[in-house]
Amino acid sequence: MQRFLPRLHKSALSMFRVVVLAPLLLLAACAHLPPHNPLATWVHSPNQDMRRPVLIVVHFTEQHSVQESLETLRTQNSGGRVSATYLIGNDGHVYQLVSDERRAWHAGSGHWGTITDVNSASIGIELDNDGQSPFAQAQINSLLQLLTDLTTRLHIPRAQIIGHQDLAPTRKPDPGKLFPWKQLADAGFGLWPRGELVDPPAGFDPWMAMAVVGYPLEDRPAAVKAFHNHFRGIDGDTLDQQDLRILYNLSQIIERGDNVR
Repeated sequence: MQRFLPRLHKSALSMFRVVVLAPLLLLAACAHLPPHNPLATWVHSPNQDMRRPVLIVVHFTEQHSVQESLETLRTQNSGGRVSATYLIGNDGHVYQLVSDERRAWHAGSGHWGTITDVNSASIGIELDNDGQSPFAQAQINSLLQLLTDLTTRLHIPRAQIIGHQDLAPTRKPDPGKLFPWKQLADAGFGLWPRGELVDPPAGFDPWMAMAVVGYPLEDRPAAVKAFHNHFRGIDGDTLDQQDLRILYNLSQIIERGDNVR
């Protein structure tokens, strides 16, 4: 009788594996399947990739410390829930709050060109800045390093770097007229005039050029103020001759396709 016990034990162990472990292995395998519609039969196709952002939006926090901003970007606050993909401290330290492939709630309402759901199409980068002070060079250095990584790894066009005010000029002032857009342009990021600025030809429509660049025109003075903050570092909500030269230059860059980099 004793000699049959080990065999019985092995048989029971095998049964345990079938009855208990097999379902667990099946569950583990199912856990790796992507979510799919239960109304449909899942038949996997390899001809796909992840949804990718096509735009990067730069913000300032308009708060007074990284810790305050981290709290705001992770909790409910007076204006509702808000987040960002990244936050860069004044000292240059980079924090990631949302995965690159996820939709961070940073842009709110607004649009840029034909992009109307900006949150779904963009990466949001917050800069620890009170909205009135110059940006620290360590912070800008980290931003440039992050932009290099994101545009390379996620195949975002290097010209597609804008400010929050650009897409929502009636609501937002960030990153403001102190933000060094020219320094970003010198490093190859963002749309920026090139070469000599010349007077546009007769019949040039500056509003059409503003729309081609991407600016919402529902409130034209607000759009001009955003344009001034971005391209000239000044206030003002009416177009002057220098604005027309810049807009003509930018529209020519876009028409030639030189903004796709």
